Amino acid sequence: MLDLAIANPETFPTAKVKEELAKTDLDIVMTTTLPAEGNLISPEEEKRTRGIELLKKLIDIGNEIGAELLGGVNYAAWGYLPGRPRNQKEWERSVKAMREVSQYALKTGEIDIAVEAINRFETHFLNTAEDAVKYCKDVGTDNIKVHLDTFHMNIEETDFAGAVKTCGSEYLGYVHTCENNRGIPGTGLVPWREFFQALKEIDYQGPLVIESFDPEFEELNSNLAIWRHFAESGEELAVKGLANLQEIANDLEN
Repeated sequence: MLDLAIANPETFPTAKVKEELAKTDLDIVMTTTLPAEGNLISPEEEKRTRGIELLKKLIDIGNEIGAELLGGVNYAAWGYLPGRPRNQKEWERSVKAMREVSQYALKTGEIDIAVEAINRFETHFLNTAEDAVKYCKDVGTDNIKVHLDTFHMNIEETDFAGAVKTCGSEYLGYVHTCENNRGIPGTGLVPWREFFQALKEIDYQGPLVIESFDPEFEELNSNLAIWRHFAESGEELAVKGLANLQEIANDLEN
């Protein structure tokens, strides 16, 4: 499983990526973060319209390359922090826009859209599994799901298993398996056994992907406030993390 993080859909080399993917047996998911000019919760209609356009373009890309899902911060601009809790107007704007996008996805293909609950320092809008499930229910389409990320859960949730069960098999659609410090999974504070046991109990069948950050990606690491090297490369982080998580998962089966 490969997660393609697409920040700029209008410049994404779709044909080239499709060509390279054809040489592999990889299943594909996509993630994105909406920019300020595409903020679905903005009072400015122009920005909301721009956000819808970008998401529809991502759906088109996903249909072309055979992606299963579009996750990430796709409901509001990533990093938009007005210094107060979300309000009802913002909620209504985002739900209305997402309903249009998810209906477009249903009409044009089979891509699910998963909204990622992230920490309070990156958004004020969706921080917990409970928030994300309520959002999905209000959007109301069959292809709207929740995207959980254990890094963000470590900050915002009080119970890892409880968060998974709040989503249940109906709403949980995607999982990022990340350590509490964004380092190698299995080396930190995330309660992996509790988390995997909860996934097993709800019979989660969706993708689990390590969201790793290569030390060389200076712009991305700056945006995420990653100032230390947790591994020599993104590949090392992913390979060692996968081995650790597989060992934990295998222990639960024995």
